[in-house]
Amino acid sequence: MAADPIDAAFALLPSITTERLHLRPIQAGDAEALFVIKSDLEVTRRYGQEPHGSLDETRAWIGRLETSAARRDALFWCLTLGGCDRAIGSCTLWNFDPSFHCAELGYELHRAYWGGGLMTEAASAVVAYGFTELALHRIEACPLADNSASRRLLLKLGFTCEGNLRQRAFFRGHFDDQLYFGLLKDEWTKAA
Repeated sequence: MAADPIDAAFALLPSITTERLHLRPIQAGDAEALFVIKSDLEVTRRYGQEPHGSLDETRAWIGRLETSAARRDALFWCLTLGGCDRAIGSCTLWNFDPSFHCAELGYELHRAYWGGGLMTEAASAVVAYGFTELALHRIEACPLADNSASRRLLLKLGFTCEGNLRQRAFFRGHFDDQLYFGLLKDEWTKAA
């Protein structure tokens, strides 16, 4: 009997290589590079979280990622530029439904690399992995409504905006709307 692809992914998350990027499992040694990203309010406000205040906070976050993988809650990749192993961002499939037919896409990128299409390249590879290797039926994403870059990325990847979750996220003293995007495997297959 063939191994379950979900079991295989959680046992040993494979690396993914794209034209310009290498996506690999996040490691403890990535803490300093990821702290630069996670301590930047311009990055973290895009998804409604406070920036990390210390390197120890980022180390603890990496530790929680290991726990998430052990609980089969999330698969996290670290983004590096080809030929360089320094983390410039992350991409994840998480919030798996109990049947493992649906997951949520998440991502963040060092501000110095915004606007160059790198996140489109990384997220596209992770979406392809989700549909082809994990046999997902649906992938979702829930960016804050004022995150226009994230909306553009998701539309470029073929996602459909399915709704507006009014005042769902509370950040820095006010409620923000959150958008609800979805992409079905057959839609992705037709567009590929």
